[in-house]
Amino acid sequence: MNQTAPLSLARRLWQQTWPMTLGVMSLLGFYLVDSIFVARLGTAPLAAQSFTFPLAFLVIGVQVGIGIAIAALISRAIGAGQQQQANRLGALVLSGGALLVGGLLLLLWLIQSPVFSLLGASEAIRTLIRPYWTLQAVAMWVGALVYFGYSLFRAHGNTRFPGLMMVFTSLLNLIFDPLLIFGIGDWPGLGLTGAALATLLAFAIGALVLVWALRGRGWVQRTGMLAQMRESAWPFAQIAGPAMISQLMPPLAAMLATALVARAGDQAVAAWGMASRLESFTIVLVLGMTMALPPWLGRCYGAGHWDEIRRLMKTGALMVFGWQLLLGLVMAVLAGPLARLLVDSPPVQDYLASLIRFLPPSYSVLGICMLVVSASNALGWPVRAMVISCLRLFACYLPLLWLGYRLGDFTGLAIGAGLGNVLAGTLAWQTYRRAVDGEMARVAQQAAV
Repeated sequence: MNQTAPLSLARRLWQQTWPMTLGVMSLLGFYLVDSIFVARLGTAPLAAQSFTFPLAFLVIGVQVGIGIAIAALISRAIGAGQQQQANRLGALVLSGGALLVGGLLLLLWLIQSPVFSLLGASEAIRTLIRPYWTLQAVAMWVGALVYFGYSLFRAHGNTRFPGLMMVFTSLLNLIFDPLLIFGIGDWPGLGLTGAALATLLAFAIGALVLVWALRGRGWVQRTGMLAQMRESAWPFAQIAGPAMISQLMPPLAAMLATALVARAGDQAVAAWGMASRLESFTIVLVLGMTMALPPWLGRCYGAGHWDEIRRLMKTGALMVFGWQLLLGLVMAVLAGPLARLLVDSPPVQDYLASLIRFLPPSYSVLGICMLVVSASNALGWPVRAMVISCLRLFACYLPLLWLGYRLGDFTGLAIGAGLGNVLAGTLAWQTYRRAVDGEMARVAQQAAV
């Protein structure tokens, strides 16, 4: 029995993970396809789009932080048999999340000029950014609403519908992108702005399907919502505050990294932006697992089953490490052909090939760091998750990125970023092991008393 248990656990974990992995893969393919089509417009449009990524990551960080908190509270309420409370929380996630993300996007739209100037965008690039960022901000707001709807399904144990919806919206974007960017027939298309419009249309159609799917389920209850907001405000803040800070650190680090890369010119920024898209697509298994695993861990945490938590995390870490290392090594060997497939400009291809050689293999250890951060939020350690995220970026990744650039220009930067990922993942796993051992010792001591 004990010999088959690990395989059984791995199968169960995969059954929970694969729908979200497929969905995340298609959603990230959504963004990668955007960049591939935009790259066909030239280096300047690709660089313009790349300068918006740090701001986009900032918004995504806020929405993910909100989703983490709400999913945790809803799943705990369901586990406690408090379905009415869970339904009121469902109404809160849609209304409150829409207001928070909308306010943030409005602010980022208003301050776009100084922000993009600080990131190193030239006036010519900022001219390309302005119309694109206006439509993209609206698209991201609609996308956030869709994401919050997905969080409701995940909290209720349904990972298949969100996964299929992500595939659906990605296919829509794949259809809209070439039509709106390049045009059809005598219509010349909208260029870079067309990419943002394609995103907006895909998310809008997805939102309509989501509203239809939620009808009749009773997961969104507006009656008593204000009273529920007062009751849940502090628990929400305890989870969402550190979670949002953890999610906001990557975009802040991305802004600093983009500013450093900008010293090498627009071609280097274009390659960095494409590598960022490729990174998200490469770690799709990790992202899917960070969405599927926390509800399972949360139930174990509520029941005090720390042995199962340890087995789950070990199984997940082995799956992540093995897959990401194999994929990373294959990508490193094929770095040159991959770069030529993704972009047309030879200088951008050279920069991108350097990044592909050194970054994807390091995602095997970075994925473990991401798994630990996600698990920490589910296991009642949101502050620990925030500290791990901070150390990963500001004590490991950025210092080695800067040091690598100083010692070896752009290739050194790529090597430094990879080493930073490896160091961050190693420290995160050690921190997690100490925390779990401490909890298990505490539980054993209580049982002995």
